[in-house]
Amino acid sequence: MAVTVRIPTPLRKLTENQSEIEIDGETVESLIGNMEASYPGIKDRLCDETGKVRRFINIYINEEDIRFLDGTHSAVKAGDRVSIVPAIAGGLAGVAGQRGPGGLRDRG
Repeated sequence: MAVTVRIPTPLRKLTENQSEIEIDGETVESLIGNMEASYPGIKDRLCDETGKVRRFINIYINEEDIRFLDGTHSAVKAGDRVSIVPAIAGGLAGVAGQRGPGGLRDRG
């Protein structure tokens, strides 16, 4: 059963610049395995050496975070949309009291 997987920009070089791919699978775990078979190297970007999804990667099935479902054992079915979303960290770096982007003051 084909599931649509949305690929974030940083991983598109592994999917031939495709923003969405159709992959067969019954669980998130099998989707990741099948993505690796079609797009070598993608599993290493998504999972650690034990096979767990890296903590800075969020995966959603129809906008539901798999961490609140059944993790990588969460079932998927034809027509589902799976989104891979890397967490983005950032903030204002600079000298205390200095104005940053948008005129915001760093309280440092």
